[in-house]
Amino acid sequence: MPLSGEAAFGTDAARVRQLAVTKRRATGVLGVMAIVFVATVVLGGGSGLMGFLRSGAEASLVGGLADWFAVTALFRHPLGLPIPHTAVIPARKDQFGRTLGRFVQDNLLTPTLITDRVRHARIAARLADWLADDAHAAAVAGYIADAAHSLAGVVEEDDVARLIEEALRRAVDRVEPAPLAARALASVMAAGYHQEAFDALLRGTARFLDEHRADLQARFLAESPWWRPGAFDRKIFTALLDGALHLFDEILADPGHPLRAEVDVQLTGLIEQLRTSRRLQARIARAKEELLAQGHLPQLAAWLWHDAREALAGQAAEPGSELRRRLASGLAAAGRRLRDDPGLLARADQLVETVATYVAGHFHGEIGGLVDTAIGRWDGQETARRLELLLGPDLQFIRINGTVIGGLAGLGIHTVEVLLR
Repeated sequence: MPLSGEAAFGTDAARVRQLAVTKRRATGVLGVMAIVFVATVVLGGGSGLMGFLRSGAEASLVGGLADWFAVTALFRHPLGLPIPHTAVIPARKDQFGRTLGRFVQDNLLTPTLITDRVRHARIAARLADWLADDAHAAAVAGYIADAAHSLAGVVEEDDVARLIEEALRRAVDRVEPAPLAARALASVMAAGYHQEAFDALLRGTARFLDEHRADLQARFLAESPWWRPGAFDRKIFTALLDGALHLFDEILADPGHPLRAEVDVQLTGLIEQLRTSRRLQARIARAKEELLAQGHLPQLAAWLWHDAREALAGQAAEPGSELRRRLASGLAAAGRRLRDDPGLLARADQLVETVATYVAGHFHGEIGGLVDTAIGRWDGQETARRLELLLGPDLQFIRINGTVIGGLAGLGIHTVEVLLR
């Protein structure tokens, strides 16, 4: 698999130029030494100053050529000749990968080293300080909102709706409606809300009767016996309706009205039946099953997801949305609390240390194997080229050093030879 140069090693253009420059320098130094050597041979300089120059140039050529061969052999066959033990990196790329993986595994990902580094890094404290800043919290909130919006756009609408439907169905299936209704009704009565609801019912009924007085009277007269005078029936209807309205007014004005106590008695009895009556509980359970069987949950789930996604899209796309503000406020508050609470900060540090130690202890082998696998997938020639771009400039200085050191060594050897003579 070809390497991604920019992803793995950075941009190539500058490295290519730098490698070319250093190669020209190293080759230029070697060329100068070759010219000096040829000149001393042609001039016949075997003694005196010419002898020193010839010996130094000759040794420089040997050192420079040897280092050129060594550097070149790392990445390719010198002069294209398949000399044994050359083109080392392409030939042994997989072995290098395994060695590097083992090195990372055994020396960089040991539980002791990871734990010590994490303990001294104060990750939780640094994260708390960073997150407590409102600007940083707002940036993180933006990332979260954008990620949520992107995720909502990627997932299949039908799949999410089905998950919501299944969650709703499981939740409804676990609920026992009769006991739940009993607890809810008892809470309502304890708070006195049932009397408020009763008052609202009375007011609504009274308003309905008063507003539809004429229609109700017409229906009453239509159903009255034919032989009874209409004026008498109208008086009866008016007395009944006004009496009902007067009763409603009395109940509304009197918190201690006997009918209110009767409402309490009836509701208390209903609560008891909901708790104890197997028959009533079974009827309510059947009603729940019939409601679920009508197929309203899939439509409800689709509506919920559609509305949630539309709301999320609108909130995520707006930089100053309520969602982003609330996220940023919550993140900043969490950062400040973590920063200002030594106990919480200590627990957070312990959690980070525990997680890091666990990962190092249980997955360091997998990480080492990941390095081995990743390098194993690289193309050998491309790997050599990339590494040469990365390391080549320094290796060309080795060539220069070899040429210079070789020349100095030649001068030293020739000096010893002259003194021994």
